[in-house]
Amino acid sequence: MIQTDALAAFAVFADHLNFTRAAAALHLSQPALHVKVAKLAATVGRPLYQRSGRTLTLTPEGEAVARFARDLDARMAAFLTEVRDAEAVRPLTLAAGEGAYLYLLGEVVRTFRPLRLVNRDSARMLASVRAGRVDLGIGVLEVLPDDVTTVLLASYPQTLVLPVDHPLAGHAELTLRDLAGVSLVLPPANRPHRRTVERALRAAEVDWALAIEAEGWPLTLHFVTLGVGLSIVNGCVRPPAGFTAREITDLPRVPYYAVHLPSRADDARLAELLSAVRLAI
Repeated sequence: MIQTDALAAFAVFADHLNFTRAAAALHLSQPALHVKVAKLAATVGRPLYQRSGRTLTLTPEGEAVARFARDLDARMAAFLTEVRDAEAVRPLTLAAGEGAYLYLLGEVVRTFRPLRLVNRDSARMLASVRAGRVDLGIGVLEVLPDDVTTVLLASYPQTLVLPVDHPLAGHAELTLRDLAGVSLVLPPANRPHRRTVERALRAAEVDWALAIEAEGWPLTLHFVTLGVGLSIVNGCVRPPAGFTAREITDLPRVPYYAVHLPSRADDARLAELLSAVRLAI
């Protein structure tokens, strides 16, 4: 039989993936934590983590056990709150990227309580949802995974940010061919937004130049305001003073999704948070 204290200990270990730090967080000795994890693995009948050099990673079975442990902890907390009729509840954890926090979720951050915030790009957000480390994730998804629940929140056009006195600002909307000869501020080559833009420009046979690579919308817009180049951003991104944005009609719209585990579909508090997010966006 699986002991709940072993599950709780493993959940902490899964968060740290380091026996020293996890043992300290649990106020246990490292040998004691090793024993708990080993006994849990023996009960499950599968290894729960693997070592590559000095790095520990969870096996698929370890991810499942950690997810179960966190879900059990959340259900226990909800049960105790209900039994005690207490107002204090476990904070929900929301994971989103920098752009979503800056331009979409301000009202949720200001008003929803209790709420714990973590900053994650879409790939890390999905991993955190799958592992049960966050309750709700918000991000742009190129492909919809089938192991989590996804809810479309909104989609935005891709827009060119440029000075209000730039010749292209006289157009109500733009096409990729209007960008011929333009120098662009774009993310690094491995980022999804960069891949999308480059593929589209190449397909449209548009000659363009890379002005500079920038990670994140604030730095991107900073370089645009310095005159380094123009930039293509999601339509939810607000241009700085003295600049405007024009939709590029032949670029795909950018969809933002909320993501949670299917097992949380009937969670009333999660539904409340998702409703707040939808109203904000």
